[in-house]
Amino acid sequence: MNTSECILTRRSVRKFQDKPVDRALFEEVVSLAAWAPSWKNTQITRYLAISSREEIETIARDYAPFNGYILSSCPLLVAVSVVKKRSGYERDGSPSTERGDGWQMFDCGIATQTLCLAAHDKGLGSVIMGVFDRPGLEKHLNIPPERELVALVAMGWPAEEPKAPRRKGVEDLLEWR
Repeated sequence: MNTSECILTRRSVRKFQDKPVDRALFEEVVSLAAWAPSWKNTQITRYLAISSREEIETIARDYAPFNGYILSSCPLLVAVSVVKKRSGYERDGSPSTERGDGWQMFDCGIATQTLCLAAHDKGLGSVIMGVFDRPGLEKHLNIPPERELVALVAMGWPAEEPKAPRRKGVEDLLEWR
């Protein structure tokens, strides 16, 4: 699949087959996501792969009930976190711009989308989720204090083929000066 095809055919998948994601396959997906660009090549994004059905159900029930219906069928849940105070900062710890730690979200977003595109290229479906009890889930997952949990990604073999949502045209998205 070429890049354009991958971008144009990737969808947010919310229903998955009852089939596990092979560990080696997911490691290959992460190895591709590692090529996502980041501020000064800081590579701050970290992934925690959760494949235990019991653990995913606990997370759905106690920390992410809004997305429980998605988590009920996903065989792999990826907790995406960032190393804090690196992206957008100088080596002495001072912010490089007035955006401060805003760059970490930018870098994490690029890495997470790259993860999802790599997964799609391998036949996996995914959906990025942001509604969850972040402090509670960070504690539950033992996320170290120098990191911040940013997103959850449900992943697996698609059990649906969502239709493409309507997109704005270039004339709405682009301005030339």
